[in-house]
Amino acid sequence: MVNHAESCTARAPGSVGNVAVGFDILGHAFDAVADQVTARRSTSAGVRLLCSGPGSSGIPLDPEKNTAGKAALAVLQLSNAPWGVDLEIIKGIPVGSGLGGSGASAVAGAVAVNGLLQTPLGKIELLDCALDGEAVATGARVIDNVAASLLGGLVFAVEGKPPLAISVAVPDGLYCALVHPDVVIATEQSRAGLSDQVTRSNAVNQMANLAGVIVGCEQSDFSLLGRFLRDVMIEPQRSGQVRGFDQVQAAAMNAGALGCSLSGSGPSIFAWCQGQALASRVATIMSQEFEQLGIGSRSWISKVDSRGAEVTETT
Repeated sequence: MVNHAESCTARAPGSVGNVAVGFDILGHAFDAVADQVTARRSTSAGVRLLCSGPGSSGIPLDPEKNTAGKAALAVLQLSNAPWGVDLEIIKGIPVGSGLGGSGASAVAGAVAVNGLLQTPLGKIELLDCALDGEAVATGARVIDNVAASLLGGLVFAVEGKPPLAISVAVPDGLYCALVHPDVVIATEQSRAGLSDQVTRSNAVNQMANLAGVIVGCEQSDFSLLGRFLRDVMIEPQRSGQVRGFDQVQAAAMNAGALGCSLSGSGPSIFAWCQGQALASRVATIMSQEFEQLGIGSRSWISKVDSRGAEVTETT
């Protein structure tokens, strides 16, 4: 069936990158926040941008410097489309939040343009195009957030040509509580500050933690998740950038969270919890800890096994 759509709107959720134990290779969708992109077919070649929404301040409108714009250009190029697009981006994910906002915009842009194609690209081709967009914001084709936003759920992903992305089953009832303090941390700057060196003991411990979390997910074993959802490699280098991190983490763990760490490069902090009720309570407790420090924040909860990017409307 030939697709003659003139307009396509796509929604892409935020994401939790690294998931404590899987720096740059593990991420999961966080469906409580999302970016939306509408692509409209144009007789003019290339991509033109409009951007609105609470997270739109400072977003570049040059498609070569905008994650959604660059991803859209990549889809047009890969598909040899003889037309261009006008993109309307609605930012629902705060900039510099550690919630994968740049990746979500890239994914939504790629999926929206893909919805206009007579022969749509496959998921891995879309992932490749979205990674071109992500590189505009972070300086690298960082895959963990992008793959999670595109595919949904928990994803093991490795950058390459082609990239690799494999969904990881998670236990029923596994929820993520997340708090976003009123602080901005640029991902590119945060990555630049990471050490290239790691001790052997930390490397071994982190490998054990990653394996323990994957096995715990695959076997629906919450006790394993509670034992191994710990970051001994990246969190110690980054947590000092978020005032109150230690207090917020301790409060979440004391309330019964399975594990608690930075979402991506921060400043958002996530906690995995068994059950929706506990997740709601932990989210509230984390926000209260920031409040006691005089730091405003917002909090949400989402199933870890939540939906990925999707087309919401075509005309």
